[in-house]
Amino acid sequence: MASAGWKPRFWKPDTEKPGSDIAIERPVNSNDASDTVVYNPNSSLSINLQRQRLPIFMHRTNILYLLEKFETVIIVGETGCGKSTQIPQYLHESGWTSEKWKVCVTQPRRVAVVSVAMRVAEERGSFIGEEIGYSIRFDDCCNPESTRVKFVTDGVLLRETMSDPLLSQYSVIMLDEAHERTLHTDIMIGLLKKIKKKRKDLRIIVSSATLDAEMFKEFFNSNITNDSTKDTAAILSVKGRSYPVDIHYTLSPVPDYLKTTIDTVMGIHKEEPHGDILAFVTGQDEVETVVSQLIERARALPKGSQYLKVLPMYSGLPHAEQMLVFKPTPHNTRKVVVATNIAEASITISGIVHVIDCGFVKLCAYSSKVGVESLVVVPVSQASAKQRAGRAGRVRSGKVYRLYTEEGFLTLKPATVPEMQRCNMASVLLQLKCLGIDNVLRFNFAARPPAQNMIRGLELLYALGALDEHGKLVDPLGTNMAEFPTDPMIAKMLLSSGEFGCSEEILTIAAMLQIQNIFVSPSKQKAAADNAKRKFSVYEGDHITLLNIYEAFLKYKKSSKWCHEHFLNFKGLCHAVKIREQFKKLLLQFKVPMISCDGDVDSICQCIVSGFFANAARLHPSGSYRTVRDDHALFIHPTSVLYTETPPQWVVYHEVLQTSKEYMRDVTKIDPSWLYKLAPQYYEFGTEREIAAKRAKLF
Repeated sequence: MASAGWKPRFWKPDTEKPGSDIAIERPVNSNDASDTVVYNPNSSLSINLQRQRLPIFMHRTNILYLLEKFETVIIVGETGCGKSTQIPQYLHESGWTSEKWKVCVTQPRRVAVVSVAMRVAEERGSFIGEEIGYSIRFDDCCNPESTRVKFVTDGVLLRETMSDPLLSQYSVIMLDEAHERTLHTDIMIGLLKKIKKKRKDLRIIVSSATLDAEMFKEFFNSNITNDSTKDTAAILSVKGRSYPVDIHYTLSPVPDYLKTTIDTVMGIHKEEPHGDILAFVTGQDEVETVVSQLIERARALPKGSQYLKVLPMYSGLPHAEQMLVFKPTPHNTRKVVVATNIAEASITISGIVHVIDCGFVKLCAYSSKVGVESLVVVPVSQASAKQRAGRAGRVRSGKVYRLYTEEGFLTLKPATVPEMQRCNMASVLLQLKCLGIDNVLRFNFAARPPAQNMIRGLELLYALGALDEHGKLVDPLGTNMAEFPTDPMIAKMLLSSGEFGCSEEILTIAAMLQIQNIFVSPSKQKAAADNAKRKFSVYEGDHITLLNIYEAFLKYKKSSKWCHEHFLNFKGLCHAVKIREQFKKLLLQFKVPMISCDGDVDSICQCIVSGFFANAARLHPSGSYRTVRDDHALFIHPTSVLYTETPPQWVVYHEVLQTSKEYMRDVTKIDPSWLYKLAPQYYEFGTEREIAAKRAKLF
């Protein structure tokens, strides 16, 4: 039940009993050895004893037996059972990595890959990058000779299939946290089903805490022929290691979940016993808003109060800052982690006792009708809410504060819609084509995408020149585009840069687009930050502004002091330098000449249009912008350098962000004649009467 101290008037307690979907069973000892992060540093137990006390240890023999008997094993391992860290070690110890074989473990998120790999390496008593390694986009920490267990993102594994279609170096591939149903996870599930037909020796493990196990079993069992009705897949369930968790709901809907989140954190801090807090919000902007306001509220606490250490957690955060949340909490301090759904699964932050669930999540959504992909805030699913609740109760009895009513929870969807069914399919189709799957419409998707999304994706690839009129992959352009770890538009822009004589500048712009927030805008110094931003801004738009920032960063010898004075993300800029080098290696591999345009801005802008012509918009008399092809209303994002300027008539943009309106981010002014010149297969030029006359001649 709720504690006798602070009781917000709107909370309704709903205690989860052991055996329910969140609190599974009380562990034998009080020291939690989580499945992904370092165990309690104050514990005197050895690592081996810690491992043996995990629930998954009781199933070690069962897992290895099922792997010998079945080609696919689906493991529903509830939160805290140790599946992410222990199963790879069981495979390594039992001989699945002998004779040059490797075990591959995928995670949907980069931070999860790194944290799990570091945890396993510590348990094995080895240095990361040797026996245990990891590989994420733009960061490979593996030794080709000595690494036996390799942790990767599902996107990295997908790229490996392009050079090794049968994944011949792996004996076992484990798809962890498969319930998230990310785009790359679903593609890998379909590809592994095809690979299994050629490689009977390959074993597949699909694991998660909240998983539709029967669906996966049926999917992998559909390889059964008329001659054999023997199952090729099996399911194993493992109980978790959580303490009982109290679930609190609001008595009425919350009008402002950010304000309520802040009030709830401060209420917990003042009244509840010691224990760290994890608060979920939807995106980076909200994380930074809540963090800054909590820091202000913490400074106003009376002297002698327990310290409040507030830390952000989101995917765009530099790696070193992401790792701060895993450090032990200092004495007389309560840690508050404000996170997006990146902390929902895969990673476990030691010491979390209280979880605040805002009830919303930001997901990518693609509209095939208007051809716009945007980030949309939507209610979480019941499965996601249970995953969030599972973060509490890992150290002792925990509490979850859901900022919505109990009736509201019951109306949520059971599971999140797979990303495959709500995203732009262009990059997926390009990768499948590069893997030799010509008939993509017949590919065995775990969640079949809408037909209209497939058509729009094929149209875009044809317009970019990656596919010919028969839907075949164009060599070398289409093949080279698939090699880039970016979306097809950026890949086309990079590969075209030599023709426009600006490859050096385009390399920089492409690298800078990979960094989510270059400008830092503290709430107390907003005016100073805006003035600093104007020093780099140009009327041509955001892409040229990013180029100016990067060149100034190099001019001042990558100085962190200079970045601080100009309110720039120093770690982000350092990361952009590394990304640029990787892009440059690919361009040199594809024999694209390294040329500088020496300040010819038109060449740079035309090269940007060669990749982003599908993202063109024109100014409408209403003051909004309308997409050229579908006449969809968009607005310039407030963070764009063009937001406060006289709006240009024609622009291209990098992405759309949906909040109160649909905003274009990373916007550049263009000449409309470039659209027809650079993409005649995508746009028609002339008055309506002239275009109708042209079409009449064709028929």
